Amino acid sequence: MKKVTITLTRSLIGRKPNQVKTAHALGLRKLHSAVTKEVSPQIQGMIDTISHLVRVEEV
Repeated sequence: MKKVTITLTRSLIGRKPNQVKTAHALGLRKLHSAVTKEVSPQIQGMIDTISHLVRVEEV
């Protein structure tokens, strides 16, 4: 499977609750925190939800 690194690049302050919960579910809590995940339809949907807040790079 393909892996990606997801980095939180924009603040969660003032964002819609579902966007904050999505970031937390991915393990992104602080600015510039990063996680590596395997790409699945569920993870891709979460990335799409907060795409304007994160940077995604293939590993």
